[in-house]
Amino acid sequence: MKNRSILLALALSIGLFTVSCNNDDDGNQGETIVPLAGKWEISKVGTTTGATETLTDAPQNQSGCSKDYMDLKVDNTVIEGDYDSTIAPCSFTTDEGIYSRSHNNLTRVVDGVTTVQDIVNLTIHELKLKEANGNIEIYTR
Repeated sequence: MKNRSILLALALSIGLFTVSCNNDDDGNQGETIVPLAGKWEISKVGTTTGATETLTDAPQNQSGCSKDYMDLKVDNTVIEGDYDSTIAPCSFTTDEGIYSRSHNNLTRVVDGVTTVQDIVNLTIHELKLKEANGNIEIYTR
């Protein structure tokens, strides 16, 4: 009887161990732990049609100027920097707002305009965002 109890306890322990060692699935599958905060320069833009992605160098980046950027701060504020040579060479303006991240969505509110984008890829050097209409933005650090 004593051997039977030990075997039962051992079997239960092994069962609990194998269950606890399975991949933890907390509903955040695909979510990355790379920090989102930081200064991101826009490098490419594009669209998707079906399964085909078309990307080009970001036309908003003015030749001879620094690249346009978004700076996502740790306190959930965002600063968007824009270099424009329409009036004066490399004229620089900024707009400020707030942002939030919910799983793999990035929501920014700047000047009363809300933009919601899926975080398609986030690495230490690249942030790829996609809107519901298929527009893509790729930022680099």
